[in-house]
Amino acid sequence: MVFGDSLSSAYGIARSRGWVALLAERLKRERLDYIVVNASISGDTSSGGLGRIRKTLQQNRPSVLILELGANDGLRGLPVAQMKSNLGRIIEQAQGAGARIVVVGMKLPPNYGPEYTRAFESAFGELARRYKAALVPFLLEDFAEKPDLFQADRIHPTEAAQPLMLERVWKALAPLLKKEK
Repeated sequence: MVFGDSLSSAYGIARSRGWVALLAERLKRERLDYIVVNASISGDTSSGGLGRIRKTLQQNRPSVLILELGANDGLRGLPVAQMKSNLGRIIEQAQGAGARIVVVGMKLPPNYGPEYTRAFESAFGELARRYKAALVPFLLEDFAEKPDLFQADRIHPTEAAQPLMLERVWKALAPLLKKEK
């Protein structure tokens, strides 16, 4: 189950061309017996995610949770400590329900200053270490500075960037997956 925001809900492009849909295709191609549930909501924050995680876990019972939240907290300048607490509680609930976790990290533009930007960026690695989760250090690695891979808003990746996002996630996810017998 992918539990994220607009970066995972394929904002501005066909949902069937987003990285989560591409993940489902890759799992099938690799003969890995998983169903992908995209429980991502555009604009969601860590607080919103915390408010809906319990019900979402009950409805879907994921064996793996890919947690891609926090970008909207950062873009709004919300306290990093609160984001970390919310994400930690989401991870605890998911692990309590038996899910293995992939934490997907994000970086921010320097608008809020170096101290906030550093604290925000390091929060994802700290959570992954604390909860012994897999980590994608930065979902937009290697293309964040390429404007042609972003929509006009300069925030949301284009369809052409989706395979790159999938590759970032796949590197952390693949070791957690079990092959079909």
